[in-house]
Amino acid sequence: MIYTVAIVGAGIGAAHLSGFAQLPDRFVVKTLCDLDTARAKDVATGFHNVSVSANFADVLADPRIDIIDICLPPHLHFNACKEALSAGKHVICEKPLVTSLRDADALAEHAASTGKNVFPVFQYRYGLGTAQLMALVDAGLAGRCYAGSLETHWDRPASYYDIDWRGTWEGEQGGALLGHAIHIHDLLAAILGPVAQVFADVSTRVNDIEVEDCAALSIRMENGALITSSVTLGCAENISRLRLIFEDFTVESDHAPYAPAENPWRFVARAPTAQTQIDEVISKVSPVQSGYAGLFAAIADTLEGTPGGEVTISDGRRALEFVTAAYASGRQNTPVALPLGADHPLYGGWRP
Repeated sequence: MIYTVAIVGAGIGAAHLSGFAQLPDRFVVKTLCDLDTARAKDVATGFHNVSVSANFADVLADPRIDIIDICLPPHLHFNACKEALSAGKHVICEKPLVTSLRDADALAEHAASTGKNVFPVFQYRYGLGTAQLMALVDAGLAGRCYAGSLETHWDRPASYYDIDWRGTWEGEQGGALLGHAIHIHDLLAAILGPVAQVFADVSTRVNDIEVEDCAALSIRMENGALITSSVTLGCAENISRLRLIFEDFTVESDHAPYAPAENPWRFVARAPTAQTQIDEVISKVSPVQSGYAGLFAAIADTLEGTPGGEVTISDGRRALEFVTAAYASGRQNTPVALPLGADHPLYGGWRP
């Protein structure tokens, strides 16, 4: 089946459009919706039969559209997702899914009532590197994870914040923890399972903005692994790196900032496991779709009755739960245990 998509928001929506274009036998993008129609027309140039609209209501009313792909600023996600679900559409939504655990739970309830799916966007999960790691885990060649480190070291100059909603609690709803490092923290949880505790120190050191642009986090996973995460938007280059120490090998991701799983990862065996055992399993891993194309392919699989590889609405909530705990920890200067329920002081939102 080929699913018909409308992308709402021509900013990051441009990258989504390119991702869908890699899967022409599974998706067709019918409409790109943006209040700035000139920008939308520019983005749509070169893509076959993509119309441009400035009216979200018209897009929702189009019976030919199966999926609404929300690529709007964070503070608009909740209402846009709800309206799309109410219109009988499946929803793809950029990170952060919504801006509080309360809204995440309300959105999940609304999705269940409509019988439609909400798929948060976490494209870091998809690519050859993660496929290699999962193949080794499935082959029994990993063992326990002892420890690890994450780096989200990106460069965001002052000009990045010329877009008025960026760098503000009202528009962006958070800083580097919410808008940047959320990807690698989701990838960590996708690999190792839930977080049990986080101790976070956050600061604004790079640009004159309201929200944080640096953070240092100490993370304990439910499986006992101890992870550190370093976050800054003041690096001289853009690097994302994950390094995990398992019993049987150490793995280091590629350093590409926005698609770290696209290329092969580096695996070094630890005795008594032999490097030849690791290399043999890795050699049998076939190329896979990466980034947005990988994410969208998993969504198509789910809609066609083969779930398992998609990002779920529960995953979206889990990512927000971690962000909420990190903000709470930074303000209280104390570790915060997860999970978080409706009784947590920041359940309704982490904005100051």
